Amino acid sequence: MAYITLNKKNFFHNLDVIALKTKTKDKIAIVLKDNAYGHGIIEIATMAKEYGIKKAVVRCQIEAKIVEDFFEYILVLNEIPLVASKKIRYTITDIANIQKFPKHTKVELKIDTGMHRNAVAKEQLLDAIKKIKENELILEGVFTHHRSADELTTEWFWQNDIFKQIKKQLKEFKNLKFHSANSASLFRTTNFTEDMVRVGISAYGCLECIDNEQDSLLKPILSFYAIKNSSLTLKKGDRIGYGSTYQMPSCEIVSNYDFGYGDGFLRVCSNNYKTPQGIKQVGKISMDNSSFLCNQDELLIFDDAKEIAKSAKTISYEVLTSLKPYIKRTII
Repeated sequence: MAYITLNKKNFFHNLDVIALKTKTKDKIAIVLKDNAYGHGIIEIATMAKEYGIKKAVVRCQIEAKIVEDFFEYILVLNEIPLVASKKIRYTITDIANIQKFPKHTKVELKIDTGMHRNAVAKEQLLDAIKKIKENELILEGVFTHHRSADELTTEWFWQNDIFKQIKKQLKEFKNLKFHSANSASLFRTTNFTEDMVRVGISAYGCLECIDNEQDSLLKPILSFYAIKNSSLTLKKGDRIGYGSTYQMPSCEIVSNYDFGYGDGFLRVCSNNYKTPQGIKQVGKISMDNSSFLCNQDELLIFDDAKEIAKSAKTISYEVLTSLKPYIKRTII
C-alpha cells in the first residue's frame, strides 16, 4: 500500500524557525485542523508535544478530543459544545450563537477585521462581551484572521490597525489573550508581541508568501510513496487509460501504482505531473491507481506539496488535505 513519511528533524527545524520569530515556543499554537493539514493529527500532536508545544488549534470537538491529552490549551474554531470543558476553548463567530453555549464554557471571541467570513462584526464587540457575561461564559481571548497576509498588499497593515483599535477598546480587561497572526502574518512581522500565533502551513514547511525570503528557511516534512501494482511494455502509438489521453511516443515500460484520486492524487494532475526524480505520470489518474513511465517497485510521488500543487494549479493546502486518513503515516 502507498504510505507517507513525516520527517521529525524537518518539523523541529520549522518550529525552531517559528520560535525565533515568536521569541519563545510557549506562544506557538500548532494548527491541527483537517487531520493536521493531511499530515496525521496523532502523529503531528505526538511530535509537537515532544518539541514542547503546549497549545493547539482544531476545527471541531472530535479533533479536540483526539488530542486532549497532548496539550494544555486547545481552541476549537467551528463548534458549539454540549457541555463546558476545563481544557477546551470554543470560538464565538456569531453574536446570535452566544446564548447557545453552555454556562461556564471557556470561549474566545473572533472579530471581523476585514476577512468578512465567520466572525463577529467589530461594531458588535461590546455588545458581544455583554452577552457573554449575561450568559455566564468565561471569555479568555479575542482574535481575528488575516485575509491577505501572504500577498504584498496594504490589507495586512490596515487589518492590524483595526485589531489594535479593538485591543484599545478592551484595555480594561487585563487577562484577555489577543492573537491575529497566522503563518504568513508571523513571517511578515518584525517584532512579534502578541500572546499567541496560530501556525499551520509554516510548521509543515509549505508556506508560500510573495517576496518573502524566510519561506526558504522552512522544510517540507511530508513525503508520499506509492507501490507498483503492475507493469506493461507498450509499443509506440499505444494509448493509456480512460479516454486514451496519452499516446506512447516510443516502446517503453509503463507501471501502475496504488495511488489515485480516491486517495488524494488530484485528477487535474493527469498527464502534466513529474515526480521529484523527473518520472512522468501518463494517462488519466484513476480512482485507485495511476501510471508512470518507469519500472520501479516503489515510487516517490512527491516530497514537497508546493511542487505538485503547481501541476494541479492549486495550493499546497488542497494537495495535503486531500490525502486520505487511512494512508499509513510513519515518523522518521
